Amino acid sequence: MSVFIDRSDRVLVQGITGGEGSFWTKHMIDLGTTVVAGVTPGKEGQAVEGVSVFHTVRRAVDMVPADAAMLFVPPRFTKDAVYEALDAGIRKIVTIADGIPLQEALEIRAAARSCGARVVGGNTSGVISPGRAMMGMFPFWIDRVYKPGRIGVMTRSGSLTNEVTAMVVRAGFGVSSLIGVGGDPVPGTRFAEMLPDFQADDGTDAVVIIGELGGTMEEEVAEAMRDGRFTKPLVAFLGGRNAPKGRRMGHAGAIVTGGKGTVEGKAAALRAAGAQVAGRPSQAGELLLEALGRAGHGRA
Repeated sequence: MSVFIDRSDRVLVQGITGGEGSFWTKHMIDLGTTVVAGVTPGKEGQAVEGVSVFHTVRRAVDMVPADAAMLFVPPRFTKDAVYEALDAGIRKIVTIADGIPLQEALEIRAAARSCGARVVGGNTSGVISPGRAMMGMFPFWIDRVYKPGRIGVMTRSGSLTNEVTAMVVRAGFGVSSLIGVGGDPVPGTRFAEMLPDFQADDGTDAVVIIGELGGTMEEEVAEAMRDGRFTKPLVAFLGGRNAPKGRRMGHAGAIVTGGKGTVEGKAAALRAAGAQVAGRPSQAGELLLEALGRAGHGRA
């Protein structure tokens, strides 16, 4: 079982004829994703990697049923593209756009929640279930980092994700599903909202979260653990522990406000809830070994 994406999902790609859209569509197909249609207004009749292109999402799903949408769309068009997918009945959406206007990000999240849909992103590399399917932009050396296995990963970061996951694999584990929730202040889906999926997934033995300073997503994970809503082992790595106090660092989501969002505070909350917190990326695999033992738990 996979979280969010599997081979059985029929993916539509919005913005498929653009440079990123066509490039990553090929990569997604090569990694096992079932891409059934593409959408670019004015480009109907074309094909990308054998995938037919349509003017609109509605026209595409009328011709070729789809249940997931991958958006390679600029930030200023993302809200309209998400609404178009939602209006066509699609309930799984990933958008990689970095810099979606804050008000529009709020509107996207509200619209998705109102109809029981889930939007992952923006400002994300996407989602992947290694050996099964991918929606997003993961590097071509992905098979050296993202081995199939039984460890779920959720992340706010980009480059840190590759580093921490490589340490998980080095320790002898593999990844069941990875969800890049994104680094913007208002992600479409938050860490705690994905925890029930990993809790219910019989292919996931433990979860690693890759967080950072700013926001409250990591504290929400700690609360879910304290409340018993998530009971599997959890290891966290938090970036930004050496950031100068009082200075905004990195992307838009890395903002400390009202005394909340510090790395120290997040780490304390997670430890108090029973999570293990890695002081450096290499410790993520070591802590998983402690939590799951060395007898095969967490492996493929």
